[in-house]
Amino acid sequence: MKITVAPASLALLCLFSSLLGLAACHDTAQDTAASAAPEVIVEPVVAAPLTLTSDLPGRAVPFRVAEIRPQVSGIILHRDFTEGRDVKAGQPLYHIDPAPFIAAEAAARAQLSRAEAAASLAQATLSRYRALSGQHYISRQDLDQAGATAHQAQADIDAARAALTAARIDLGHSVITAPLTGRIGLSAITEGALVENGQPTALSTVQQLDPIYIDIIQPGERFLSLQHALASGKLVQQDGHAQVRILMQDGSDYPLTGTLAFSDVTVDQTTGAITLRAIVPNPHHLLLPGMFVRARLIEGTDPGAILVSQKAITRTPRGEATTLVVDNHNKVVLRDLTIGRAVGDRWQVTAGLRPGERVIVEGLQRAVPGSTVTPKTRDVNTPRPTLHPSVQG
Repeated sequence: MKITVAPASLALLCLFSSLLGLAACHDTAQDTAASAAPEVIVEPVVAAPLTLTSDLPGRAVPFRVAEIRPQVSGIILHRDFTEGRDVKAGQPLYHIDPAPFIAAEAAARAQLSRAEAAASLAQATLSRYRALSGQHYISRQDLDQAGATAHQAQADIDAARAALTAARIDLGHSVITAPLTGRIGLSAITEGALVENGQPTALSTVQQLDPIYIDIIQPGERFLSLQHALASGKLVQQDGHAQVRILMQDGSDYPLTGTLAFSDVTVDQTTGAITLRAIVPNPHHLLLPGMFVRARLIEGTDPGAILVSQKAITRTPRGEATTLVVDNHNKVVLRDLTIGRAVGDRWQVTAGLRPGERVIVEGLQRAVPGSTVTPKTRDVNTPRPTLHPSVQG
């Protein structure tokens, strides 16, 4: 049987087919657009204060050092200290046999008495000659001779007094005292040993350990960049002084904070480094001279530091740092950066980014400069840690 389709039904069928085709084309266009805008993960650029530090090798140096040497010669009778203990300034350390110095002092005192007696006689003779000279009983030459004798006798008194003073000084030096407060080391001699004035070997050494110096080696170029940052106001120090924290040899933190005292005025010609010296309190003598430590130099605070995830930074064949930024139209833009130091898994960016911009941290392989992407923002609640770059001296 022949089936006949009405013209109106045929028209409706064609219209329905056309609508289905348009819908399919629209879905295909949407799928194509979606595939052309790949999804990437972005992080907003945030500027916040950041404390900058450098971990540098350091060595403990005593604040003061005094080598104990005898100033007179003689036999050591006894020693009045315990090696490795603290001593106070003026405390007796060694006793040299004082008998020769007592005798020398007595001889000097007798010589002074003799000089004073001679001066008294010379002065009396001069007085009589002056009286007789007015009556012309003595010559002018005798009067002048008496005056010269009196002056010579007075000079002999001054010399005898100086000799007595020297004898008393030598007697005082027979007791060797500590020149400063600190910790005394090993004794190089024992009782009964002969010591000599000006001998090259020190009897012992006293070192002041509280406070103590920490000599720090810093690369010269890092020192210059730090000075420029401080001069420009980008870095701000507390009370104008850089603070120093100490890391012990076992990695533990030293409980007290020191301050940077000064920097050397010359650069080492071999290493290109500058020596910095920090003063650190050391009341419990945990830091000993010669000990190697790590000095964490707190250089200052960058009030507007920008930290970017290391995953967002790439390097060109020439070593230049770049990153991909998503603009307000979701377009990918290639940006050249100036990189500072590393802190954790982030880089400090000193130039090339502004707060509020979005950098791509994931999906870099799907992002091409100039293309459109679908950004998904990752919340950044990154605390601002203290920046501890690993700088080898």
